[in-house]
Amino acid sequence: MNDDYDTPWKDALRQYFPEFLSFYFPQAFRVIDWSVPHVFLEQELAQITRDSELSSKRVDKLVRVVRKDGAEKWVLVHVELQGYVDQGFAERIYVYNYRIYDRYRAPVASLAVLADSNCNWKPRKFTYRLFGCRVALHFPIVKLSDYAPSLQQLLGGTNPFGLVTAAHLLTQQTRGRDVERYAAKWYLTRLLHRRDWDKQRICELFNVIDWMMQIPPALQSQLMTNIEAFERSRAMQPYLSSFERRGLERGLERGRQEALSALLSRQLARRFGSLPERVKQRLQTATAAELEGWGEAVIDAPTLESVFAQR
Repeated sequence: MNDDYDTPWKDALRQYFPEFLSFYFPQAFRVIDWSVPHVFLEQELAQITRDSELSSKRVDKLVRVVRKDGAEKWVLVHVELQGYVDQGFAERIYVYNYRIYDRYRAPVASLAVLADSNCNWKPRKFTYRLFGCRVALHFPIVKLSDYAPSLQQLLGGTNPFGLVTAAHLLTQQTRGRDVERYAAKWYLTRLLHRRDWDKQRICELFNVIDWMMQIPPALQSQLMTNIEAFERSRAMQPYLSSFERRGLERGLERGRQEALSALLSRQLARRFGSLPERVKQRLQTATAAELEGWGEAVIDAPTLESVFAQR
């Protein structure tokens, strides 16, 4: 099974942005006035990256916040989550940083979370010199693999991103070993149920863990059965009703289709150029099986039309 880190991380970041900064970037967290609501600039971000030569490598989140000292009316936090080694990553941070600044003429802090498994890859700056001119951007990073020796502390902490980080690390450690991942996922689920958190937070974090730690359908069904038995044994009110569980499963399938559609769209555009609207519509309405078949066909297909002629 292909692990999907991108979607659950984005969901967790949006739901718990203050906790995200508190856990990974405490210096930034301390100077922000959280009594003023923070604002995610999703549409504005799309405009900044549209028609960009780097558009396939989008910025993950752009958030408007207010500082406690009132030095600026508001400032911007640009968060990038990177799941693989990319030698052009530092340049991309720099390019998006100055494009965001150019759009808003407001201070921009770029923060990076590196979720890859290469412990030695830690890009922190982009810089060059020319004819006495020096350009540089230094940005804070967090390397998730650095947390691996502290797994027990992550599991015992109160910040939800300790649990999310643990789930991410365990997902990487159990790649290709479904039974071990199932055991780790079941352990995290029981731990989550024992937390003194409200039902909504537990459900949201379970969704993040469930999406991140993908296991085969048979093991997933066993997990759901175990959760129901666990809740009954502790005389707990079910956190997820049968209806909610079915909805979750449908949501996971829709999310998988959306991810496959987006990936295939990028592959087709790279091979054949800008896609016509009819092709975009077809990708959006296709089943997961169709998308997987076309994804295999795009490797050898000589034309765009021949991709969809494959059976």
